Amino acid sequence: MPTQPLSQKEIEDRLRELPGWSVEEDRLTREYRLGDHFAATAFVVHVARIQQELDHHSDLTLGYNTVALSVSTHSAGGAVTEKDFGLAERVEGIAPGHGAA
Repeated sequence: MPTQPLSQKEIEDRLRELPGWSVEEDRLTREYRLGDHFAATAFVVHVARIQQELDHHSDLTLGYNTVALSVSTHSAGGAVTEKDFGLAERVEGIAPGHGAA
């Protein structure tokens, strides 16, 4: 069964549950600011492990002390789906201090 795109209302409702996340250019996005480059790099490794478990992968951008994620579901035409929110929730669960940039 293919993953269906979420409606605008569904996206808005789900975003209320995930402070710091937003939708930009039809992608679910978030940026995290960490203590230093080592912490940011370690965070990327943990995010990569979650993505492998879920078989759902975001674009990850590593800066000196920042990590940015951007995700949509290719099989749904690049739309935001429940799979994207599932990934976001898992990432939030391991985010140091659950803090955004």
